[in-house]
Order: sequence, then C-alpha cells, then structure tokens
Amino acid sequence: MRKLKVYLDTSVISYLDQQDAPDRMMETHNLWNDFANGKYEVCLSQLTLDEVGKCEEPKRSVLYDYISDIDYIKLEITAEVLELAQKIIDIGILKPKSFDDCQHIATAVVHECDCIISWNFKHIVNIKTIRGVRAITNLEGYKGIEIFNPSVLLEGEG
Repeated sequence: MRKLKVYLDTSVISYLDQQDAPDRMMETHNLWNDFANGKYEVCLSQLTLDEVGKCEEPKRSVLYDYISDIDYIKLEITAEVLELAQKIIDIGILKPKSFDDCQHIATAVVHECDCIISWNFKHIVNIKTIRGVRAITNLEGYKGIEIFNPSVLLEGEG
C-alpha cells in the first residue's frame, strides 16, 4: 500500500518545542515518531526550512535536530506554486498578508501531496480555507488535497 504523502507547514515543526502548549507538543512528538519510523512520505518546502531558520536559538537548533531525524522530500517553490498562491489570494481564500501560508498550500497542491498537516487554525485548518482550496483545486484541475491538524493523523491509528 502506498504511503500517505503529507506536507508539513512550519507550525507542525515549531510545536516540537512549544513548552506553553504541552498537549499539542505531545501530539506533535507522537506524530514525529511515525515520521521517523517511515510511516508517511513527509514533504517539506524550502519555505518551511527557511521559516524554521528564522526561529531564535536555541529553538532553531532543536528543530533542525528533529528535522534531521526524519527522511523527507524537499519541495521547491516553483513559478507554478507562486501563481497558484496568488490565485488563492485573488479569489479571496486568504489575504495578501498571508502569502506565505498560500505558498504552503500551493506547494502541497502542485506537488500532489495527499494532505497538508498544520496547527495553523487561523489561516489553514479552517472551513473557509478548506472549502476554498477544494474549489480552486477543482477549478484549476489539480488533484484534491485534505487539510488536517496533526491529531487527525494520530486518530487514524488504533
């Protein structure tokens, strides 16, 4: 059976070291174990890696250590990704100030990931964005994509 191809935005990686949110941090660690064990085909974008690089030390080093514990595919931010990210803004799913979030979504869509995993409820894991992304993938002829928080992947185990 083919592994689920999951795209991680920066919020997932950030919650590996988020002392003020112990429940989400624990769930993220549980999911990270699945990633380290090769249960999923993990995808990160250059944008994700760049955003981790903007974290303050010592968090940045801690997160890079976690990233080095998993096998992942690095997805490029292509002209097609940037074009789709702009369309997400143009049709009103997200606002221009959320262009990085649009790039995360567009990267996952263009590179045909099965799902986007994020703790970003404000801009990514919410009904407006989920419905909007479903509409734009249909409209533009892309494969459909699911958008979940990490808990949903963990709930699938059992």
